[in-house]
Amino acid sequence: MPAAAADSAPADTAAEVAVPPAPPALYVGRVLHLRLRPRRHRLSYRVFSLLIDLDDLARARRGSGLAGLRLLSRDRFNLASLRDRDYGDGSGTPLKAQVEAHLLAAGLEPDGGAVTLLTMPRILGYGFNPLNVYFCHRRDGRLAAILYEVNNTFGQRHSYLAAVDPDAAPGAPIRQSAEKCFYVSPFMDMALSYGFRVLPPAERLVISIAVRDGEGLLLSAVHEARRERLTDRALMWASLVCPLLTVKVIAAIHWEALLIWAKGIGLRARPAPPGHAVSVSPAHRS
Repeated sequence: MPAAAADSAPADTAAEVAVPPAPPALYVGRVLHLRLRPRRHRLSYRVFSLLIDLDDLARARRGSGLAGLRLLSRDRFNLASLRDRDYGDGSGTPLKAQVEAHLLAAGLEPDGGAVTLLTMPRILGYGFNPLNVYFCHRRDGRLAAILYEVNNTFGQRHSYLAAVDPDAAPGAPIRQSAEKCFYVSPFMDMALSYGFRVLPPAERLVISIAVRDGEGLLLSAVHEARRERLTDRALMWASLVCPLLTVKVIAAIHWEALLIWAKGIGLRARPAPPGHAVSVSPAHRS
């Protein structure tokens, strides 16, 4: 609501105004990883992701279509599908309620604003997502926090939650950080830190992760994509451009691991996962 209109509106009416969530979207792009030490290793793959409002996901009946599409379903075999057990605690409890509980526990009281999920869907029933990202908004549309949900290939899951600096300029990249506490790659130590740089989903999306140790930058990972309207036709096209996407992702993880091992980079022991589901990090202020 414009400032002048808000000034003249009754307080109870103004408080009810909320920015409507963005429609579901398809993001087609590329993921690039570059490891610098002790041996350089680079990989690049074309991928696509969906951006889904969690309220839309909750409204879709289990076993039914999503977003009015015939090729995208919730908890049902299809060309593309989203399964409840792949997210959050896997219990089927409404995902938005789970995310809002994490926000509340971190002192970031939610006000009912939209929470959108960036994820790769299951393709023909198979899925693996190294990273799901939840963009948590206030009712006025401002981004309040980002939840990074990480899955490893050992069937474990952990999330990093970081508040967004409320003084950040609109449209500016968001910078956040977290200390690593969850085992992902068998070729990476645990004493590492993550630096996130995020350009939230609009016409363009960028998620950059800088992994650092005591010597400096160790690995850089970048996901860059452009927005497409989510339709059955676009979903079919993306599935042809990135055939068997999720199978390719898990196959690539193991293939690249073999190449890294062949370069003489040793395996690290896998510790027990954290005893808590979510690690909370402070907002980054420039």
